[in-house]
Amino acid sequence: MVCSARGCTSPADFGLLWNNPSLHTPERRKTWLACEQHREHLARFLGARGFLREVVGVDALPS
Repeated sequence: MVCSARGCTSPADFGLLWNNPSLHTPERRKTWLACEQHREHLARFLGARGFLREVVGVDALPS
């Protein structure tokens, strides 16, 4: 699994679980992957929009 940040090819360490409440049901979760370097940036981006629900390690993501 590779980080979702544009141009990054680093392995992902985290899953950022999010949803857009105006488009998705409350239980729906979409996932962005993040390396250690991009985790905060991606979390801030989603958090500023009120989309971020949870950050978990990649080992905790459903297969």
